[in-house]
Amino acid sequence: MKIAKHLRDENICEHLLYMWQVEDTLRAYGLDEERIQREYVSRFGLTGNDARETSEWYANLTRMMREEGCQKQGHLQINQGTMAMLSDLHAELLRSLKHPFYSSAYYKALPFIVELRAKGDKEVGEVETCLNCLYGVMLLRAQHREISSETAQAVESISRLIGMLADAWRQDKAGELEL
Repeated sequence: MKIAKHLRDENICEHLLYMWQVEDTLRAYGLDEERIQREYVSRFGLTGNDARETSEWYANLTRMMREEGCQKQGHLQINQGTMAMLSDLHAELLRSLKHPFYSSAYYKALPFIVELRAKGDKEVGEVETCLNCLYGVMLLRAQHREISSETAQAVESISRLIGMLADAWRQDKAGELEL
């Protein structure tokens, strides 16, 4: 919970990746609130208010996932809303003449984005495609699986673009972004 709040303020893209990981973790525990508390949250070693708030946070997410039909796949509406706002900001940055470095990073990442979209869900937008790529690589690394040089090249380019988007998000929220 505290990690999610911190990431939301510092790096919205990392926040989304973290929240996707939380969704997958809750699915791994069968969205069973008692099991999540007993086998997962209890390992954090929290006490008092921190323990209560964290337990409530995970329980609320679990209930939301069931209510929103995210038991097997998909993302919570709160995460989908954030993704939509990020996609809107991405489009605004590309239209703006004040952000040539962002446009340059986008065009360097575009061949990889096109390739990923051709292999995956074509209905998913460019920003979500990029984040799906980064999430997939994160999972591969967690499994100690090898990343090909082609994938590493794509990740480098996509990471640069997503990092710039996250910076623009933070600037926008602070009222410092000129479009």
